[in-house]
Amino acid sequence: MMGSLGHLLVGLIDDIMVGRLGPVELAATSLGNSLIFIALSIGIGFSFAITPLIAESDGEGDKEKGRSVFQHGLILMTILGVAVFGLLLYIKPILYHLDQPEEVVELAVPYYEIVAISMIPLMIFQGVKQFADGLSQTKYSMYATIVTNVVNVVLNFVLIYGFWIFPRLELVGAAIGTLTSRIVMVIFLFIVLSKKEKFAIYLKRLKLNEIKKQVFKKIIGLGFPTAMQMLFEVGLFTASVLLAGTLGALPQAANQIALKLSSTTFMMAVGIGVAATVRVGNQKGMKNYVELRRIAFSNFFLTLIIMFTFSIGFIVFKDVLPWMFTDNLEVIKIASSLLIVAGLFQLSDGLQAVILGGLRGLQDVTMPSVLSFIAYWIIGFPICYYLGTIAEYGNLGIWIGLLIALTSSAIMLFLRFNYLSNKLIKEKNELT
Repeated sequence: MMGSLGHLLVGLIDDIMVGRLGPVELAATSLGNSLIFIALSIGIGFSFAITPLIAESDGEGDKEKGRSVFQHGLILMTILGVAVFGLLLYIKPILYHLDQPEEVVELAVPYYEIVAISMIPLMIFQGVKQFADGLSQTKYSMYATIVTNVVNVVLNFVLIYGFWIFPRLELVGAAIGTLTSRIVMVIFLFIVLSKKEKFAIYLKRLKLNEIKKQVFKKIIGLGFPTAMQMLFEVGLFTASVLLAGTLGALPQAANQIALKLSSTTFMMAVGIGVAATVRVGNQKGMKNYVELRRIAFSNFFLTLIIMFTFSIGFIVFKDVLPWMFTDNLEVIKIASSLLIVAGLFQLSDGLQAVILGGLRGLQDVTMPSVLSFIAYWIIGFPICYYLGTIAEYGNLGIWIGLLIALTSSAIMLFLRFNYLSNKLIKEKNELT
Protein backbone atom coordinates (compact mmCIF):
# COMPACT_ATOMS: atom_id res chain seq x y z
CA MET A 1 0.00 0.00 0.00
CA MET A 2 2.79 2.44 0.88
CA GLY A 3 4.72 1.54 -2.28
CA SER A 4 1.69 2.24 -4.47
CA LEU A 5 0.81 5.39 -2.54
CA GLY A 6 4.32 6.76 -2.99
CA HIS A 7 3.79 7.67 -6.65
CA LEU A 8 0.73 9.71 -5.87
CA LEU A 9 2.22 11.36 -2.80
CA VAL A 10 4.77 13.09 -5.05
CA GLY A 11 1.91 14.77 -6.94
CA LEU A 12 -0.09 15.35 -3.75
CA ILE A 13 2.85 17.15 -2.14
CA ASP A 14 3.29 19.22 -5.31
CA ASP A 15 -0.38 20.25 -5.17
CA ILE A 16 -0.32 21.14 -1.47
CA MET A 17 2.82 23.24 -1.79
CA VAL A 18 1.85 24.82 -5.12
CA GLY A 19 -1.66 25.51 -3.78
CA ARG A 20 -0.12 28.04 -1.40
CA LEU A 21 0.85 30.13 -4.44
CA GLY A 22 -2.82 30.52 -5.47
CA PRO A 23 -5.79 28.76 -7.13
CA VAL A 24 -4.56 29.53 -10.67
CA GLU A 25 -1.24 27.79 -9.95
CA LEU A 26 -3.10 24.82 -8.47
CA ALA A 27 -5.32 24.64 -11.55
CA ALA A 28 -2.16 24.72 -13.72
CA THR A 29 -0.70 21.63 -12.00
CA SER A 30 -4.10 19.99 -12.43
CA LEU A 31 -4.06 20.64 -16.18
CA GLY A 32 -0.42 19.58 -16.59
CA ASN A 33 -0.90 16.42 -14.57
CA SER A 34 -4.08 15.48 -16.44
CA LEU A 35 -2.09 14.25 -19.45
CA ILE A 36 0.86 13.11 -17.30
CA PHE A 37 -1.47 10.96 -15.20
CA ILE A 38 -2.83 9.26 -18.33
CA ALA A 39 0.72 8.36 -19.37
CA LEU A 40 1.51 7.23 -15.83
CA SER A 41 -1.56 5.00 -15.69
CA ILE A 42 -0.65 3.34 -19.00
CA GLY A 43 2.86 2.63 -17.74
CA ILE A 44 1.72 1.34 -14.35
CA GLY A 45 -0.98 -0.76 -16.01
CA PHE A 46 1.56 -2.30 -18.37
CA SER A 47 3.99 -3.04 -15.53
CA PHE A 48 1.27 -4.94 -13.67
CA ALA A 49 1.80 -7.77 -16.17
CA ILE A 50 5.16 -8.53 -14.55
CA THR A 51 3.76 -9.25 -11.06
CA PRO A 52 1.45 -12.25 -11.76
CA LEU A 53 4.08 -13.90 -13.97
CA ILE A 54 6.74 -13.52 -11.26
CA ALA A 55 4.27 -14.70 -8.59
CA GLU A 56 3.35 -17.75 -10.67
CA SER A 57 7.01 -18.67 -11.25
CA ASP A 58 7.67 -18.18 -7.52
CA GLY A 59 4.75 -20.50 -6.70
CA GLU A 60 6.25 -23.05 -9.11
CA GLY A 61 9.73 -22.59 -7.61
CA ASP A 62 11.19 -21.75 -11.05
CA LYS A 63 13.76 -18.95 -10.52
CA GLU A 64 15.11 -19.04 -14.08
CA LYS A 65 11.63 -18.42 -15.42
CA GLY A 66 11.28 -15.52 -12.96
CA ARG A 67 14.64 -14.09 -14.04
CA SER A 68 13.61 -14.23 -17.69
CA VAL A 69 10.28 -12.49 -17.00
CA PHE A 70 11.96 -9.76 -14.93
CA GLN A 71 14.73 -9.00 -17.43
CA HIS A 72 12.37 -8.98 -20.43
CA GLY A 73 9.92 -6.84 -18.46
CA LEU A 74 12.64 -4.33 -17.54
CA ILE A 75 13.64 -3.97 -21.19
CA LEU A 76 10.01 -3.33 -22.15
CA MET A 77 9.47 -0.81 -19.34
CA THR A 78 12.59 1.15 -20.34
CA ILE A 79 11.41 1.31 -23.95
CA LEU A 80 7.95 2.30 -22.75
CA GLY A 81 9.39 5.09 -20.58
CA VAL A 82 11.22 6.64 -23.53
CA ALA A 83 8.15 6.21 -25.77
CA VAL A 84 5.82 7.82 -23.21
CA PHE A 85 8.18 10.77 -22.80
CA GLY A 86 8.29 11.26 -26.57
CA LEU A 87 4.51 10.97 -26.82
CA LEU A 88 3.95 13.55 -24.06
CA LEU A 89 6.16 16.06 -25.85
CA TYR A 90 4.42 15.34 -29.16
CA ILE A 91 0.92 15.93 -27.77
CA LYS A 92 1.89 19.04 -25.74
CA PRO A 93 0.05 21.39 -28.19
CA ILE A 94 -3.23 19.77 -27.05
CA LEU A 95 -2.96 21.82 -23.85
CA TYR A 96 -3.67 24.96 -25.89
CA HIS A 97 -6.86 23.54 -27.41
CA LEU A 98 -8.78 22.19 -24.40
CA ASP A 99 -10.85 25.30 -23.74
CA GLN A 100 -8.94 25.97 -20.54
CA PRO A 101 -8.27 29.42 -18.98
CA GLU A 102 -5.34 31.09 -20.75
CA GLU A 103 -3.49 31.97 -17.55
CA VAL A 104 -3.71 28.34 -16.42
CA VAL A 105 -2.28 26.98 -19.69
CA GLU A 106 0.61 29.46 -19.62
CA LEU A 107 1.74 28.17 -16.22
CA ALA A 108 1.01 24.49 -16.98
CA VAL A 109 3.24 24.09 -20.07
CA PRO A 110 6.74 24.46 -18.48
CA TYR A 111 5.66 22.30 -15.53
CA TYR A 112 4.38 19.65 -17.95
CA GLU A 113 7.58 19.60 -20.03
CA ILE A 114 9.85 18.86 -17.07
CA VAL A 115 7.59 16.29 -15.38
CA ALA A 116 7.30 14.45 -18.73
CA ILE A 117 11.03 13.63 -18.56
CA SER A 118 10.46 11.90 -15.20
CA MET A 119 8.42 9.21 -16.99
CA ILE A 120 11.67 7.48 -18.02
CA PRO A 121 13.06 6.78 -14.51
CA LEU A 122 9.54 6.21 -13.21
CA MET A 123 8.80 3.44 -15.74
CA ILE A 124 12.12 1.74 -14.98
CA PHE A 125 11.34 1.90 -11.26
CA GLN A 126 7.87 0.51 -11.86
CA GLY A 127 9.30 -2.52 -13.67
CA VAL A 128 11.65 -3.27 -10.76
CA LYS A 129 8.91 -2.61 -8.19
CA GLN A 130 6.44 -5.03 -9.76
CA PHE A 131 9.14 -7.70 -9.96
CA ALA A 132 9.95 -7.33 -6.24
CA ASP A 133 6.23 -7.29 -5.40
CA GLY A 134 5.77 -10.54 -7.34
CA LEU A 135 8.32 -12.17 -5.02
CA SER A 136 6.35 -10.80 -2.00
CA GLN A 137 9.28 -8.48 -1.24
CA THR A 138 7.26 -5.26 -1.06
CA LYS A 139 9.18 -3.41 1.65
CA TYR A 140 12.04 -2.31 -0.62
CA SER A 141 9.71 -0.38 -2.91
CA MET A 142 8.20 1.21 0.18
CA TYR A 143 11.64 2.36 1.33
CA ALA A 144 12.30 3.84 -2.12
CA THR A 145 9.04 5.78 -2.17
CA ILE A 146 9.71 7.14 1.33
CA VAL A 147 13.13 8.37 0.19
CA THR A 148 11.73 9.93 -2.98
CA ASN A 149 9.03 11.81 -1.07
CA VAL A 150 11.55 13.18 1.43
CA VAL A 151 13.73 14.38 -1.46
CA ASN A 152 10.67 15.85 -3.20
CA VAL A 153 9.52 17.79 -0.12
CA VAL A 154 12.97 19.30 0.47
CA LEU A 155 13.47 20.27 -3.17
CA ASN A 156 9.93 21.64 -3.43
CA PHE A 157 10.47 23.84 -0.40
CA VAL A 158 13.71 25.39 -1.65
CA LEU A 159 12.74 25.61 -5.34
CA ILE A 160 9.05 26.59 -5.23
CA TYR A 161 9.39 29.38 -2.67
CA GLY A 162 13.11 30.16 -2.98
CA PHE A 163 15.45 29.55 -0.03
CA TRP A 164 19.08 30.43 0.69
CA ILE A 165 21.03 30.18 -2.61
CA PHE A 166 18.07 28.66 -4.50
CA PRO A 167 15.87 30.87 -6.72
CA ARG A 168 12.07 31.09 -6.44
CA LEU A 169 10.91 28.95 -9.40
CA GLU A 170 7.30 28.24 -8.29
CA LEU A 171 5.72 25.59 -10.61
CA VAL A 172 8.99 24.93 -12.44
CA GLY A 173 10.61 24.27 -9.06
CA ALA A 174 7.94 21.69 -8.23
CA ALA A 175 8.57 19.96 -11.57
CA ILE A 176 12.36 19.87 -10.99
CA GLY A 177 11.75 18.39 -7.54
CA THR A 178 9.54 15.66 -9.03
CA LEU A 179 12.09 14.77 -11.75
CA THR A 180 15.03 14.65 -9.35
CA SER A 181 13.20 12.60 -6.73
CA ARG A 182 12.18 10.00 -9.31
CA ILE A 183 15.76 9.61 -10.52
CA VAL A 184 16.86 9.13 -6.90
CA MET A 185 14.05 6.57 -6.41
CA VAL A 186 15.14 4.19 -9.18
CA ILE A 187 18.85 4.43 -8.25
CA PHE A 188 18.04 3.75 -4.58
CA LEU A 189 15.94 0.64 -5.37
CA PHE A 190 18.59 -0.85 -7.65
CA ILE A 191 21.30 -0.33 -5.01
CA VAL A 192 19.18 -1.93 -2.26
CA LEU A 193 18.21 -5.00 -4.34
CA SER A 194 21.76 -5.54 -5.63
CA LYS A 195 22.99 -5.91 -2.03
CA LYS A 196 20.48 -8.69 -1.21
CA GLU A 197 21.62 -12.25 -1.96
CA LYS A 198 18.08 -13.48 -2.72
CA PHE A 199 17.86 -11.16 -5.74
CA ALA A 200 21.28 -12.09 -7.18
CA ILE A 201 20.01 -14.72 -9.63
CA TYR A 202 17.26 -12.44 -10.92
CA LEU A 203 19.60 -9.46 -11.44
CA LYS A 204 22.04 -11.50 -13.52
CA ARG A 205 21.76 -9.95 -16.97
CA LEU A 206 20.32 -11.94 -19.84
CA LYS A 207 22.70 -12.91 -22.62
CA LEU A 208 21.67 -12.03 -26.16
CA ASN A 209 20.73 -15.65 -26.95
CA GLU A 210 18.48 -15.73 -23.84
CA ILE A 211 16.24 -12.95 -25.13
CA LYS A 212 13.10 -14.63 -26.45
CA LYS A 213 10.28 -13.17 -28.49
CA GLN A 214 7.66 -15.37 -26.82
CA VAL A 215 8.45 -13.91 -23.37
CA PHE A 216 8.01 -10.39 -24.74
CA LYS A 217 4.72 -11.50 -26.31
CA LYS A 218 3.53 -13.01 -23.01
CA ILE A 219 4.23 -9.80 -21.07
CA ILE A 220 2.74 -7.58 -23.79
CA GLY A 221 -0.29 -9.88 -24.02
CA LEU A 222 -0.99 -9.31 -20.32
CA GLY A 223 0.29 -5.75 -20.13
CA PHE A 224 -1.51 -4.12 -23.05
CA PRO A 225 -5.11 -4.94 -21.95
CA THR A 226 -4.23 -3.94 -18.37
CA ALA A 227 -2.80 -0.64 -19.62
CA MET A 228 -5.99 -0.07 -21.61
CA GLN A 229 -8.10 -0.80 -18.54
CA MET A 230 -6.14 1.79 -16.57
CA LEU A 231 -6.43 4.21 -19.48
CA PHE A 232 -10.22 3.88 -19.60
CA GLU A 233 -10.50 4.61 -15.86
CA VAL A 234 -7.95 7.41 -15.61
CA GLY A 235 -9.17 8.82 -18.92
CA LEU A 236 -12.61 9.38 -17.41
CA PHE A 237 -11.11 11.19 -14.41
CA THR A 238 -8.98 13.27 -16.78
CA ALA A 239 -12.13 14.11 -18.73
CA SER A 240 -13.65 15.30 -15.45
CA VAL A 241 -10.67 17.65 -15.00
CA LEU A 242 -11.15 19.06 -18.50
CA LEU A 243 -14.91 19.41 -18.05
CA ALA A 244 -14.27 21.23 -14.78
CA GLY A 245 -11.76 23.47 -16.58
CA THR A 246 -14.47 24.71 -18.93
CA LEU A 247 -16.29 26.04 -15.83
CA GLY A 248 -13.30 28.23 -14.84
CA ALA A 249 -10.03 28.17 -12.87
CA LEU A 250 -11.68 28.00 -9.41
CA PRO A 251 -13.94 24.99 -10.17
CA GLN A 252 -10.94 23.28 -11.78
CA ALA A 253 -8.82 23.90 -8.67
CA ALA A 254 -11.63 22.50 -6.47
CA ASN A 255 -11.94 19.48 -8.75
CA GLN A 256 -8.18 18.90 -8.43
CA ILE A 257 -8.38 18.93 -4.63
CA ALA A 258 -11.17 16.34 -4.50
CA LEU A 259 -9.53 14.27 -7.24
CA LYS A 260 -6.15 14.23 -5.54
CA LEU A 261 -7.61 13.19 -2.17
CA SER A 262 -9.75 10.41 -3.69
CA SER A 263 -6.82 9.25 -5.84
CA THR A 264 -4.68 8.96 -2.72
CA THR A 265 -7.12 6.58 -1.05
CA PHE A 266 -7.53 4.74 -4.36
CA MET A 267 -3.78 4.00 -4.42
CA MET A 268 -4.14 2.35 -1.00
CA ALA A 269 -6.66 -0.01 -2.59
CA VAL A 270 -4.29 -0.56 -5.53
CA GLY A 271 -1.68 -1.68 -3.00
CA ILE A 272 -4.04 -4.34 -1.65
CA GLY A 273 -4.81 -5.20 -5.27
CA VAL A 274 -1.10 -5.93 -5.84
CA ALA A 275 -1.18 -8.21 -2.78
CA ALA A 276 -4.21 -9.95 -4.31
CA THR A 277 -2.34 -10.36 -7.61
CA VAL A 278 0.67 -11.90 -5.85
CA ARG A 279 -1.27 -14.29 -3.63
CA VAL A 280 -3.73 -15.35 -6.33
CA GLY A 281 -0.78 -15.83 -8.72
CA ASN A 282 0.99 -18.02 -6.13
CA GLN A 283 -2.08 -20.23 -5.69
CA LYS A 284 -2.60 -20.41 -9.45
CA GLY A 285 0.97 -21.68 -9.80
CA MET A 286 0.24 -24.33 -7.14
CA LYS A 287 -3.21 -25.05 -8.69
CA ASN A 288 -4.88 -24.62 -5.28
CA TYR A 289 -8.06 -22.91 -6.47
CA VAL A 290 -10.12 -23.19 -3.28
CA GLU A 291 -7.40 -21.38 -1.34
CA LEU A 292 -7.08 -18.92 -4.22
CA ARG A 293 -10.74 -17.96 -3.90
CA ARG A 294 -10.54 -17.68 -0.11
CA ILE A 295 -7.49 -15.40 -0.29
CA ALA A 296 -9.10 -13.20 -2.94
CA PHE A 297 -12.31 -12.73 -0.98
CA SER A 298 -10.26 -11.93 2.15
CA ASN A 299 -8.59 -9.14 0.16
CA PHE A 300 -11.96 -7.85 -1.05
CA PHE A 301 -13.31 -7.75 2.50
CA LEU A 302 -10.18 -6.04 3.85
CA THR A 303 -10.52 -3.36 1.16
CA LEU A 304 -14.16 -2.71 2.06
CA ILE A 305 -13.20 -2.16 5.71
CA ILE A 306 -10.38 0.26 4.84
CA MET A 307 -12.35 2.19 2.20
CA PHE A 308 -15.37 2.47 4.51
CA THR A 309 -13.08 4.23 7.00
CA PHE A 310 -11.93 6.64 4.28
CA SER A 311 -15.54 7.18 3.23
CA ILE A 312 -16.53 8.31 6.71
CA GLY A 313 -13.41 10.47 6.92
CA PHE A 314 -14.17 12.29 3.65
CA ILE A 315 -17.72 13.07 4.68
CA VAL A 316 -16.90 14.11 8.26
CA PHE A 317 -13.87 16.25 7.33
CA LYS A 318 -15.16 17.61 4.01
CA ASP A 319 -14.87 21.20 5.26
CA VAL A 320 -11.39 20.71 6.72
CA LEU A 321 -9.43 18.73 4.09
CA PRO A 322 -9.49 21.41 1.33
CA TRP A 323 -7.62 23.81 3.64
CA MET A 324 -4.54 21.62 3.11
CA PHE A 325 -4.37 22.98 -0.44
CA THR A 326 -5.75 26.54 -0.40
CA ASP A 327 -7.34 29.28 1.68
CA ASN A 328 -9.58 30.47 -1.17
CA LEU A 329 -13.09 30.22 0.31
CA GLU A 330 -14.89 29.68 -3.02
CA VAL A 331 -12.55 26.81 -3.98
CA ILE A 332 -12.99 25.27 -0.51
CA LYS A 333 -16.78 25.47 -0.76
CA ILE A 334 -16.86 23.68 -4.13
CA ALA A 335 -14.30 21.06 -3.06
CA SER A 336 -16.26 20.36 0.14
CA SER A 337 -19.39 19.39 -1.83
CA LEU A 338 -17.33 17.13 -4.11
CA LEU A 339 -15.80 15.30 -1.14
CA ILE A 340 -19.27 14.11 -0.12
CA VAL A 341 -19.58 12.29 -3.46
CA ALA A 342 -15.96 11.13 -3.21
CA GLY A 343 -16.81 9.65 0.18
CA LEU A 344 -19.74 7.78 -1.31
CA PHE A 345 -17.72 6.16 -4.08
CA GLN A 346 -14.82 5.04 -1.87
CA LEU A 347 -16.27 1.54 -1.46
CA SER A 348 -16.87 0.88 -5.16
CA ASP A 349 -13.59 2.55 -6.20
CA GLY A 350 -11.53 0.46 -3.79
CA LEU A 351 -13.41 -2.76 -4.49
CA GLN A 352 -13.02 -2.55 -8.27
CA ALA A 353 -9.27 -1.88 -7.84
CA VAL A 354 -8.65 -4.96 -5.70
CA ILE A 355 -10.89 -7.23 -7.83
CA LEU A 356 -8.83 -6.18 -10.83
CA GLY A 357 -5.76 -7.27 -8.86
CA GLY A 358 -7.32 -10.68 -8.29
CA LEU A 359 -8.19 -11.02 -11.97
CA ARG A 360 -4.60 -10.10 -12.94
CA GLY A 361 -3.44 -12.90 -10.64
CA LEU A 362 -5.60 -15.24 -12.73
CA GLN A 363 -4.00 -13.62 -15.82
CA ASP A 364 -7.47 -12.61 -16.97
CA VAL A 365 -7.02 -9.13 -18.44
CA THR A 366 -8.92 -8.81 -21.72
CA MET A 367 -12.50 -9.12 -20.47
CA PRO A 368 -11.87 -6.81 -17.45
CA SER A 369 -10.60 -4.22 -19.93
CA VAL A 370 -13.82 -4.51 -21.94
CA LEU A 371 -15.94 -4.25 -18.78
CA SER A 372 -14.00 -1.16 -17.69
CA PHE A 373 -14.63 0.51 -21.05
CA ILE A 374 -18.35 -0.15 -20.70
CA ALA A 375 -18.46 1.15 -17.10
CA TYR A 376 -16.46 4.31 -17.71
CA TRP A 377 -17.24 5.37 -21.26
CA ILE A 378 -20.58 3.79 -22.17
CA ILE A 379 -22.18 4.42 -18.76
CA GLY A 380 -20.05 6.97 -16.89
CA PHE A 381 -18.92 9.65 -19.34
CA PRO A 382 -22.35 10.38 -20.87
CA ILE A 383 -23.73 10.88 -17.33
CA CYS A 384 -20.78 13.12 -16.37
CA TYR A 385 -21.25 15.24 -19.49
CA TYR A 386 -25.03 15.47 -19.23
CA LEU A 387 -25.20 16.32 -15.52
CA GLY A 388 -22.12 18.55 -15.60
CA THR A 389 -22.90 20.68 -18.66
CA ILE A 390 -26.36 20.16 -20.13
CA ALA A 391 -28.20 19.82 -16.81
CA GLU A 392 -25.86 22.52 -15.40
CA TYR A 393 -25.07 20.76 -12.12
CA GLY A 394 -21.40 21.68 -12.70
CA ASN A 395 -18.70 19.83 -10.76
CA LEU A 396 -21.25 18.00 -8.61
CA GLY A 397 -22.94 16.53 -11.69
CA ILE A 398 -19.58 15.39 -13.06
CA TRP A 399 -18.77 13.60 -9.81
CA ILE A 400 -22.16 11.89 -9.63
CA GLY A 401 -21.28 10.43 -13.04
CA LEU A 402 -17.96 9.18 -11.62
CA LEU A 403 -19.81 7.53 -8.73
CA ILE A 404 -22.14 5.65 -11.12
CA ALA A 405 -19.21 4.58 -13.34
CA LEU A 406 -17.14 3.19 -10.45
CA THR A 407 -20.11 1.33 -8.98
CA SER A 408 -20.91 -0.23 -12.36
CA SER A 409 -17.28 -1.32 -12.72
CA ALA A 410 -17.15 -2.91 -9.26
CA ILE A 411 -20.33 -4.93 -9.83
CA MET A 412 -19.32 -6.25 -13.25
CA LEU A 413 -15.76 -7.13 -12.19
CA PHE A 414 -16.98 -8.96 -9.08
CA LEU A 415 -19.33 -11.09 -11.18
CA ARG A 416 -16.41 -11.88 -13.51
CA PHE A 417 -14.08 -12.99 -10.70
CA ASN A 418 -16.79 -15.03 -9.00
CA TYR A 419 -17.52 -16.84 -12.26
CA LEU A 420 -13.87 -17.61 -13.10
CA SER A 421 -12.85 -18.79 -9.61
CA ASN A 422 -15.86 -21.09 -9.35
CA LYS A 423 -15.12 -22.42 -12.84
CA LEU A 424 -11.51 -23.32 -11.90
CA ILE A 425 -12.65 -25.16 -8.76
CA LYS A 426 -15.31 -27.05 -10.70
CA GLU A 427 -12.91 -28.08 -13.48
CA LYS A 428 -10.33 -29.36 -10.98
CA ASN A 429 -12.97 -31.34 -9.08
CA GLU A 430 -14.10 -32.95 -12.32
CA LEU A 431 -10.53 -34.02 -13.13
CA THR A 432 -10.06 -35.60 -9.70
